[in-house]
This record gives sequence, C-alpha cells and structure tokens, in this order.
Amino acid sequence: MRIHRRTLLGSALALPFIGSQGWAQSTGQSFPNRPLTIAIPFAAGGPTDMIARLLAEGMSRELGQPVAAENVTGAGGTIAAARVAQSRPDGHTLMIHHIGLAAAATLYRQLPFNIERGFAPLGVVSHTGMAIVARPDFPARDLPAYMAVLREQGDRLNLGHAGLGGSNQLCGMLMQHAAGRNATTIVFRGSAPAMTEMMAGRLDISCEQVTVAAPFARDGRIKAYAVTLPERVAGFDVPTAREQGVDLIMSAWHGLYAVAGTPPEIQQRLAQAMRAALRDDRLKQRFAETLTTVATEEEATPAHHTRFLASEIARLRPLIVQAGQFAD
Repeated sequence: MRIHRRTLLGSALALPFIGSQGWAQSTGQSFPNRPLTIAIPFAAGGPTDMIARLLAEGMSRELGQPVAAENVTGAGGTIAAARVAQSRPDGHTLMIHHIGLAAAATLYRQLPFNIERGFAPLGVVSHTGMAIVARPDFPARDLPAYMAVLREQGDRLNLGHAGLGGSNQLCGMLMQHAAGRNATTIVFRGSAPAMTEMMAGRLDISCEQVTVAAPFARDGRIKAYAVTLPERVAGFDVPTAREQGVDLIMSAWHGLYAVAGTPPEIQQRLAQAMRAALRDDRLKQRFAETLTTVATEEEATPAHHTRFLASEIARLRPLIVQAGQFAD
C-alpha cells in the first residue's frame, strides 16, 4: 500500500543553512547566549509535548537561558525535522522526536535530509511501553490466545493506528509480523477516536502507548494483554509479551537532537543539561504518573543515542519494506 503525500516542506525550509563552523569558535562568545528552542513534531497535549516541555523547563534552569518548546506539526514529524536540519548549527535549535524518526528513514522514499547524517543525537530521553489491547469482548484470555485469534482470522480483524510512522503503527507491524498474519488496517486521526471505537466494540485490536491505554484498561473499557518492554510497567499490572512467550519488544522512546555540524563541545554541554533535567525529582514524578521511564545516564549520551538510532533504523527497515507502507 503506497500512501501519497504532496509536500513535506511548505515553509519549513525557510530557515537558512549557515555552514557548519562552530558558533562559539566563530563568534568568541559563550554558549548559550540567547534563548533556545526545542521543536516538537506533534500536537500540543500529547506524550511528546509533555516530555518536551518538562525537559525544556529543566534545561532552562541548567543553561541559564529560556528554552522554549514549539509545536511544529505535520507529515509524520518530518516538517519539524526538516526545519531543524536546515537551522544554524549553533546549538540553539533542537528537536525532540520518538521512534518515528527511525521509521521515517524507510517510510519516506524522499526526504530533504538524511536522518543519520543530518542530526547530532544528544541522548535518549525516555522510554514508554506499548500495550497490546483489544475490544472489551475480545475472546482471547491471554496474549498467546490473542495471537492465535490474529493468525486464524487475519484480515477479518480490524487493527487501528493513528497514522503513518506513529508508535502504534510500528507496534502493529511488529505484532502482525510475530503472528505471521495481517489484519485489516484502519487509520484514525489520533488515539482518542481509536479508543472510542474500541470501547464501542467496533475496533478489534491495536497497540497503544501505555500512557493512553492504561486508564481505559484499568476499568475494563478495553482489554490489555501485554506490554512491550523487557520488564513490567510500574503502575500498570499487565505482563510483558516476552514472559508470555511472544518475542515482541518495542519502546516508544524519545531522543533529543541538535543539527549536524554543531560543535562537539556544544553538543556535550547540551547533553549535560539534558541529563541534569532528567535527574529532577519533579520530572521523574510526572514521568512516573504517565508510566514513562526516564532514560539511564548511559542512554542519555550522544554516543549511545547515535548507536541506538542506527540500530532502530536497521531493525524497522525490513518490517516496513515487508508491509509495503510508504509515503512519497
């Protein structure tokens, strides 16, 4: 199935590219010397927006300059990525993005930037598990039975997700790959309408971030069968897929990025500020309330993030190619 999109850019490339010479080196001034901006590829009020704004608050305290969070939406997050890729490489324009950035390397046949060479990964910020869920009267009692129903009924089941490149679409791909059978896909304009249809019994199965799924599963409005992290999620009493014999691991992880060419010393300063923000007790409490796990100190480094992004691109590529879901 090929999904056509007309343009990814619009006015997103209005910001000029000013070469890769280090800002501090070229001006002799300290970093940062003015407010910073974190571009958020998705709408206000969602999980990425929440994470970005908490991170911006903590980094502002650490850097001594305001850090503004700006929603730059559209085209599965590639509008924001295009804008940041074309920004001045001085460390003042950043981007937060989730696993969808790794998927975009394969989902989009043409992009005005290279995901692995166009950005400077600063560190993984967080992990959020996915919940494998179904309508309240779905017949399976556990995840193996759930997968058996998927294998048996295939395209007679409806599987919902909230758009190309989103975490629930990617989780759905992994789930169908594990089952060896595809359901009929229904694309919704966000997770909320998908949950509404599932509660009403008109949507059969889905993957959803535990942040979204947990409130509906706790009171029985939907069924939750598994979470996709290696360990159970505190505050959500649902077994992992792996402990039920299904090898399905996926994190809706978020990472922070500068543009490629940002001087290494500025990258390290930003990474240090990010790690300091992640240690803040208020951020940790809010993450815990939304069933989001703070990245470890090792994960929140440029070196780890660079390796992890490359490994996620490589892991998702064959699944996306097999599914044949691309955007032009």
